[in-house]
Amino acid sequence: MRGWVTALGLGAMLALAGCGQGGGEKPQTLKIYNWSDYMDPKILADFTEETGIKVVYDTFDSNEILETKVLQGQTGYDIVTPSNHNVPRYIAAKAIAPLDKAKLPNAKNLWPEVMAHMAPFDPGAKYAVPYMWGTIGIGYNVEAVAKRLPGVKIDSWAVVFDPANLAKLKDCGVYYLDASEDMYAVALNYLGKDPNSTAVTDYQAATDLMVRARPYVRKFHSSEYIEALANGDICVAVGYSGDILQAKDRAVEAKNGVKLDYVIPNEGSQVWFDVFTIPIDAPNAEAAYKFLDYMLRPEVIAKASNFTQYANANAAATSLVDAEVRDNPNVYPTPGVFKRLFVTKDKDQALLREVTRMWTRVQTGQ
Repeated sequence: MRGWVTALGLGAMLALAGCGQGGGEKPQTLKIYNWSDYMDPKILADFTEETGIKVVYDTFDSNEILETKVLQGQTGYDIVTPSNHNVPRYIAAKAIAPLDKAKLPNAKNLWPEVMAHMAPFDPGAKYAVPYMWGTIGIGYNVEAVAKRLPGVKIDSWAVVFDPANLAKLKDCGVYYLDASEDMYAVALNYLGKDPNSTAVTDYQAATDLMVRARPYVRKFHSSEYIEALANGDICVAVGYSGDILQAKDRAVEAKNGVKLDYVIPNEGSQVWFDVFTIPIDAPNAEAAYKFLDYMLRPEVIAKASNFTQYANANAAATSLVDAEVRDNPNVYPTPGVFKRLFVTKDKDQALLREVTRMWTRVQTGQ
């Protein structure tokens, strides 16, 4: 759901030359399909150096793009990285393979308390290995928002859903995620409804809420807000925790005077997981297992967290994560905040069709 790698670039391919292969033997290739800007290229280079397996790294920018490809089959990828709420549909469609735990000895490092939150979408962790987890919240330009909303504490979803607030922020720019399941979950929760509601009327209420907000939303996108916030081009974004913290770092590095912050609203929010899965027809499943077990090493996944500024689900890695990341309650929420977080669950196809139709109305404002 996100991370930043300017060296890779959005939608780029990273092909790392295989090494350690002697006698002219053709190197193995591992093909990974992951979120854009979400992997430290040094981790991939180190994996190649250790194993001799060449890594081809392609990127996508939404679960919808990934799901279309995975459910059609024959992706050509050995590892794909969906978010938690998509996994049950992959399992039902037999699009991903059950994991051979004997090939993942480092799974012993996984954090039981965090893994419990994965149970609703992957009981027994039979199909998915967690990569990163985080929250959805509000990223904002501290000075620009204070100027337009004087005296308003930025601690409620009302900042991005109440037209009275949004009207004052329109000139400096507001972005929503281009992710219907995420946006509906937080909108439903804000309205006091079950974020996993199966009632069409609840989604209609959330649709009406966002349609009223639509005139003040500049764009729907699930990654462009990182640079837009960092550059001062927008002042508010509904986004993923790590993305916004990375935008904050970019602004500091640029010394452009932009001061950013992130908040998990008081009403609560979604905790999400991005997970590694192996397509049922993966060309090189053995290489996939080697990579997954490599990523389950505490020192490796800690590097990933330091890079993405997202929390990982590896208990043994926590002490290896940079203090500024592990001690940040916006990355590793406090127990009190964690109680206000929820996990989204799968929806049946009939409801998904309705939500897709309603989301089109949100985006068009009609």
